[in-house]
Amino acid sequence: MQSYIGILVFYTIVVVALLAIILALSYVLGQRHQDRATDQPFESGILHTGTARLRFAPQFYLVAMLFVIFDVEAVFIMLWAVAFYELGWAGYIGISVFIILLLVVLIYEWSKGAFDFGPDGMKILKAFKKIRK
Repeated sequence: MQSYIGILVFYTIVVVALLAIILALSYVLGQRHQDRATDQPFESGILHTGTARLRFAPQFYLVAMLFVIFDVEAVFIMLWAVAFYELGWAGYIGISVFIILLLVVLIYEWSKGAFDFGPDGMKILKAFKKIRK
């Protein structure tokens, strides 16, 4: 470890020096504008209207949680399966806790209606029966 300290110090000095040189050159060589539109945001030539702070419906967050449940955990479970014999019982208990937490999140999302992507079938049938009478 002692032999790497000198390399680490040298590398740190070189990085800080390059950073200082780049910032100084951009300050000296850069253009300075004081036009009226300099501080305005520019997005593809369209003037901004209103704020960028928008409220999203809770369904967007539920869909994000669904992504975590059905996609990202597949990576962890596959990695656990690859190292199954090396991890032993500790790995088995760890992945079991992980899967139980995923099931809890899945049940939570189901209770919040995250899987209600379309109209309720029962409501449609009731309305249809009323029309037929």
